[in-house]
Amino acid sequence: MKNIGNMLKQAQQLQGKMAEMQAKLAESEVDGQSGGGLVTVTLNGKGEMRRIKIDKSLADPEEMEILEDLVVAATNDAKAKVEAELQSEMSKLTGGMSLPAGFKMPF
Repeated sequence: MKNIGNMLKQAQQLQGKMAEMQAKLAESEVDGQSGGGLVTVTLNGKGEMRRIKIDKSLADPEEMEILEDLVVAATNDAKAKVEAELQSEMSKLTGGMSLPAGFKMPF
């Protein structure tokens, strides 16, 4: 019974640390870029877009398809960085213990 009590305490501690990590990540911001920096998208740790910067040279109505592709690429770059940061923080939190495939944070 003593081991079960210890496991419950550890689970509660882990839950508290996860909540702290989620709050920290929600405050963080990550930039993704495309077109050699012509388009920059900023996401927070939850993957919500905060800002987008587009170089004026891309504001050509004849080149809208290129601009649209660059926005998508910059957003995907930022999202990949957010996911890498989340994975890194989770690894620190779990002490390198691997989590089940498909495990998602509750946000």
